[in-house]
Amino acid sequence: MTYDFDLFVIGGGSAGVRCARIAAGHGARVAVAEERFWGGTCVNVGCVPKKIMVNAAEYGMWAEDAAAFGWDIAVNGHDWAKLAAARDGEVTRLSSIYSRMLQGAGCTVFDARATLKDAHTIAVGGRTVTAERIVIAVGGRATRPEIPGAELGLISDDLFTLKALPKRVAVIGSGYIALEFACLLRGLGAEVEVIYRADLPLRGFDRDIRTSLVEAMQAQGIVMTADAKPVRIAEMGDCKLITLSTDFTREVDAVFFCTGRVPHTQGLGLEAAGVETKPNGAIVVDDDHATSQNHIFAIGDVTDRLNLTPMATAVGHALADTLFGDNPRRASYENVPTAVFTSPPIGTVGLAEHIAAERGPVDVYVTRFTPMRHTISKREGRKTLMKLVVDQATQRVLGAHMIGEDAAEIMQGIGIAVVMGATKQDFDRTIGIHPTAAEEFVTLRTRTRVAGVPAEPVHGYAAE
Repeated sequence: MTYDFDLFVIGGGSAGVRCARIAAGHGARVAVAEERFWGGTCVNVGCVPKKIMVNAAEYGMWAEDAAAFGWDIAVNGHDWAKLAAARDGEVTRLSSIYSRMLQGAGCTVFDARATLKDAHTIAVGGRTVTAERIVIAVGGRATRPEIPGAELGLISDDLFTLKALPKRVAVIGSGYIALEFACLLRGLGAEVEVIYRADLPLRGFDRDIRTSLVEAMQAQGIVMTADAKPVRIAEMGDCKLITLSTDFTREVDAVFFCTGRVPHTQGLGLEAAGVETKPNGAIVVDDDHATSQNHIFAIGDVTDRLNLTPMATAVGHALADTLFGDNPRRASYENVPTAVFTSPPIGTVGLAEHIAAERGPVDVYVTRFTPMRHTISKREGRKTLMKLVVDQATQRVLGAHMIGEDAAEIMQGIGIAVVMGATKQDFDRTIGIHPTAAEEFVTLRTRTRVAGVPAEPVHGYAAE
């Protein structure tokens, strides 16, 4: 059968655009469809605009700290509209680049919704086309909890369309989006409370990092309310009244629901194409990202595996090389460096202590200190914590974790070492750059504790 395209990509975000562009570079006839905005969540309502707002919040803190270093700077408030205009201008610029890149690579671009009619047929922009292979990269979407009045709350996308800073904000959730929003809104001048069901936020992260973050957020005036969840929201004049599971109420100007995202697969026609999904809508894929139809692939957040932009682009690139570049390969999901842009930020790579300890005994090294800048500024809640988790038998560094200024920048370099399999002795013999916070990672000499127990043998062999 002759198809209209060798590859049709549904979704113009990070994963889809990278896959399409690389495939076209290998000579494939490629089409891409995007129904909302080029660049996907990250460029338009995620990483990029959020980081710009994080930067804005940091400038306020730096301006306040400047007096301790001899600067006479008056802080006269923040211009939300000016920030929004600068942020939106940059988002528009980056989004347009994605579309131009695809066209420059020779891809056919559809500014339209695409749906599957069968396993090789796509309806898009009033047309019906066919493709030998299909990649689904439609990403995810934010959700609201199923409680009375949920429609009165905002989702994460809505932060970037607000016309003014709400003065009193309740952030519902304990994932990285909730905590980043709480910190940047507080830094821009709002009163903020974070409400979450668990005892600590950031489930899955290292516990030392989680506890340190709570202390830091409380020090900057953010109220952290654990073991609670909203049960209803009602309007009260221009305000919102939240009732919690603890029977307490909160009166706020805005409620942000940061309670999770789900794959954006509804109405995509997956059933007609014979593509299997999980109960939450995530597409089931194998190690090569093939779906239950072996010529249809799914990449990025739609698979709900590791929902990070760099991971999505890496997988998209690897898939294009595999299908059209005569270079079969996979992008590894292990030891992926991650950052959380809270205040202070978090950087992490590899295994958390509790996960590593389940696999066998580990040596744990921890240091906590006030960075030099804040020994002068005297700002509360700016302690830096660094941590290495080391396999006791091989001395390989299994995990590195940090909360503190420049954590994300520092962790990118540490990530290379962990991915390469560096040992604690490799860290030890590396000379530190002085005076920096980063040098602490190569001067950790005293073991803080040992965690874990020897692995149980499996069928007479040592557990791997």
